[in-house]
Amino acid sequence: MELKEIENEIKRIKERNTRVEVDKAWEVSRTRSFILTTSTYLLVVILLFIIKNERPFINALIPTFGYFISFQSLPFFKRLWLKNKKPNAPR
Repeated sequence: MELKEIENEIKRIKERNTRVEVDKAWEVSRTRSFILTTSTYLLVVILLFIIKNERPFINALIPTFGYFISFQSLPFFKRLWLKNKKPNAPR
């Protein structure tokens, strides 16, 4: 490889790393968490209205809270899984 090709490859790797870091930041951001939780709540409220639930705004809190807890607990379970994963095991 020529020096210019190596420089271009390094540039592409750095650009990819930047994209990956931004994607990771989005995955754990409070903005994403807020958007997912709010949209889940609104969707459930709409569905409860459609089925003529007596208290859609209150009853929509239950699945929304469950969903919120489930995706907030994922980092904990990921760390636990990684800690117990054998280092040489195939991915």
